[in-house]
Amino acid sequence: MLATPIRRAFAATTAACLAAAGVALIAPTTAAEAAIVDPIVEYDGTGAVSLTPIGSFQTPVFDEGAAEVVAYHAATEQVFVVNADAGLVEALDISDPTAPVKVGEIESEGVVDAESTAIPAGAVANSVAVRADGLVVVALEHPDKISAGWMLVADASDLSVLGAVRVGSLPDMVAVSPDGSTALTANEGEPNDDYSVDPVGSISVIDLPSGLAAPAQSDVSTAGFGEFESGGSQALDPGVRIFAGISTDDQPVSRGLEPEYITVSPDSATAWVSLQENNALAVVDIATATVTDIIALGTIDRSVVPMTMSNEAADLLARYTVDDLYGFFMPDTITSYQAGGETLIVSANEGDAREWGEDGPNEYIEPERVEDLADDGLLCSNFDSSEIATLGRLNVTIADGFNSGDDCYDELYSFGTRSFSIWSETGDLVFDSGEQLEAITAAAVPDFFNSGNDNNTVGNRNDDKGPEPEAVAVGAVGGSTYAFVGLERVGGIAVFDVTDPESVSFATYVNNRDFTLDVEDDLTSVGDSGPESIVFITGSQSPTGEPMIAVGNEITGTTTFWSVDAADEGDAGAGDELADTGAETAGLVAAALGLVALGGIMLAVRRRRAEQPTAAL
Repeated sequence: MLATPIRRAFAATTAACLAAAGVALIAPTTAAEAAIVDPIVEYDGTGAVSLTPIGSFQTPVFDEGAAEVVAYHAATEQVFVVNADAGLVEALDISDPTAPVKVGEIESEGVVDAESTAIPAGAVANSVAVRADGLVVVALEHPDKISAGWMLVADASDLSVLGAVRVGSLPDMVAVSPDGSTALTANEGEPNDDYSVDPVGSISVIDLPSGLAAPAQSDVSTAGFGEFESGGSQALDPGVRIFAGISTDDQPVSRGLEPEYITVSPDSATAWVSLQENNALAVVDIATATVTDIIALGTIDRSVVPMTMSNEAADLLARYTVDDLYGFFMPDTITSYQAGGETLIVSANEGDAREWGEDGPNEYIEPERVEDLADDGLLCSNFDSSEIATLGRLNVTIADGFNSGDDCYDELYSFGTRSFSIWSETGDLVFDSGEQLEAITAAAVPDFFNSGNDNNTVGNRNDDKGPEPEAVAVGAVGGSTYAFVGLERVGGIAVFDVTDPESVSFATYVNNRDFTLDVEDDLTSVGDSGPESIVFITGSQSPTGEPMIAVGNEITGTTTFWSVDAADEGDAGAGDELADTGAETAGLVAAALGLVALGGIMLAVRRRRAEQPTAAL
């Protein structure tokens, strides 16, 4: 059972808090040390690990992604932060993480790439990663979004730009393989705003030089999805969601697949790539730059696993079960770790919808509220008036669940599962947290449960994606392995012990957000809102000698540093290698459909896509 929330006061006021941490107050101009507020802490019965915010840096720009993706370089004790608002990467010195200092920026405008083309103004940094020797790689989106982007390369020691190579359309994420030999970009290939052009999605595989230098364009290979088109050599699982393509589309699969996030196996041989809108994972053989498989992830059955439904419910904290309602996993961030000699993929199941060309000739708006479907006579008779009232304003997809014979929806599918999951290398579900994230936040912040990241309204996100798990990182502390899950809307970090993937337990939840303040009006003192990314820093690499996490918060523009402490203080600095539990995982596939969370049995069912009802609306 969940314990009573524990409030840990660091200071009576922001000024006192900063002074206690040895941080001088700086009047905000373009950036400043940010507020550490009184965080809400929710422990389970063991309190095996705790999080304490120790320092924060803010670029005080509201809701413009001024702090998104974060990456850490141990040798220089710097954190690199994507500032999407400015379109660049900021470098923070965290040799004293209680007082982080901005030391410079990595900019792209005017950089001449490997094809002798200058990167134009307006190119946007989307992601950053750094190799152990200080080779920084940045994913850059073209100003028009649909053209080929770049991977820019810089030196962490002096932030000098070493060059750039062209990659695919809208490189949304960049990763470096564990052995440092390869970088990969997830090229999302989103359509342009009027939905007249939909580029192909792809993964760029870049051979990196051994030293601090830029790769040549010939070092870039493309892992595409052409073999999964009709008539190709690879069969596409019918559970992979391909829909909403432009009518003249000549490559429906390649244009319909949108790579989002990458994780790489410890041996640097295989990459897994989340295809968020498609509810799938792509598997990439790095040596050949080939997509070898696309795995459909299936759904959660909401007749078994409850969730909040409507932001107009009488009880905004109540979670319900409804027959014939399912949730697509649709992971955003993914990461991986090893247990029992197997690589396991951990996913934050945010959910996302396709919405393009509004009010234009190619308009496609995927989400629809259940009550609106009912008003339009598009719900089949298996949904009675009581269920419709419970579902209310819940957003569901129009692309799945339509029964063409009866001309109505006999199944409904929502976006995301409000959970995090653990998957086997072949995409079998090992664990899912089910309703736990909503249960935890309802207990910890009942007056602000499912509030938005820009408001304090209880139940505000009930009808959308709830707490919206966005970010996830995995690290070892005190001999155990933990998953750190960032919740994009209500905020905060939920921590779970994943040492044994078949026996996952909730450890703690901490939220560095002051709900008595307005996020926009009190931006420099409200704390953190909108965690977008998390990086785990091992004790051996941390400037404090103890494990830490760094969190980029896109709404408040804050990069916040947290100490991670095990209950046994003697083990608190362990965290150099992810724990391999030795647990046997050969039986994971058989166990995948029987999961225990909060004492309830959860069934995740794998279902084939229903006929698309685009003509029905």
